[in-house]
Amino acid sequence: QVQFVASGGGLVQPGGSLRLSCQASGISFYRYYMAWYRQAPGNQRDIVATINTNGRTTYLPSVNNRFTVFRDDVSNTLNLQMIRLKPEDTAVYYCGRVDYQDDPWGQGTQVTVSS
Repeated sequence: QVQFVASGGGLVQPGGSLRLSCQASGISFYRYYMAWYRQAPGNQRDIVATINTNGRTTYLPSVNNRFTVFRDDVSNTLNLQMIRLKPEDTAVYYCGRVDYQDDPWGQGTQVTVSS
């Protein structure tokens, strides 16, 4: 069964850094276009960053040059390195396949940026 388990979130001060990881199972991870998403209270879930099977990446404009998405197809892990964090980055972060709306989201990992 398809499963994505995100971890690495926490409380960090503005300007700080975090690295998120997402362990995928139940899929041939290397075959899929993957993404990090986030959802803040009262907001819709947005795509933050994507990475295709060739390693090509795209980013939400507000995180460009601060976030870096990368993948490890051996360990089936999707990662998100976040630097210069801002309070508006506060959200629950999830990972998943792009365009697979029926996949389970999992619990995500909470990122809180606050002084």
